[in-house]
Amino acid sequence: MTEKIRKIAMVKRQVDMKATDQAADDLDYWLSKTPQERIAAVTFLVNQMLKPSQRMDKTVFSQRKMK
Repeated sequence: MTEKIRKIAMVKRQVDMKATDQAADDLDYWLSKTPQERIAAVTFLVNQMLKPSQRMDKTVFSQRKMK
């Protein structure tokens, strides 16, 4: 039998749950991404919640101009 070579490396990260700051880790992660990657992630998540042909209700949100 031939041995299969893993293409994805297994990663294990052990942390103390009382000492870790998951919110800061999450913020650091998203700040390391480009604005385009962040928008793509938000769009992906929103589209997962919508039914086919359903559009997002934007009446709750106010528009902000980007600087």
